[in-house]
Amino acid sequence: QVQLVESGGGLVQAGGSLRLSCVASGSIISITYLAWFRQAPGKHRELVASTDNTNYADSVKGRFTISRDNAKNTGYLQMNDLKPEDTGTYLCNAVVATGNGRQYSYWGQGTQVTVSS
Repeated sequence: QVQLVESGGGLVQAGGSLRLSCVASGSIISITYLAWFRQAPGKHRELVASTDNTNYADSVKGRFTISRDNAKNTGYLQMNDLKPEDTGTYLCNAVVATGNGRQYSYWGQGTQVTVSS
């Protein structure tokens, strides 16, 4: 019923910027929590940014910014000064208040970010 769809990934040269979007659709009242994770091939998933206390991984502090547009049920990740080590699949995770009175954690399908030298 509830879907999260990421977009905005692509190929960019080191030093460039991308903005990822995460659109939530379905029987949604509000997004109460938003986080972005990334996973490189053969490596574990790591938390990049989250809205609780506006937390960022040490590796992206000063370069990435997480935000949310509540009216659009959309989350964003602005990524500046991208580095090859930022390459990976970026996944949106959100806790959503739904019409049935419950809150559930949902995951998007991921969007690929590739940073070249």
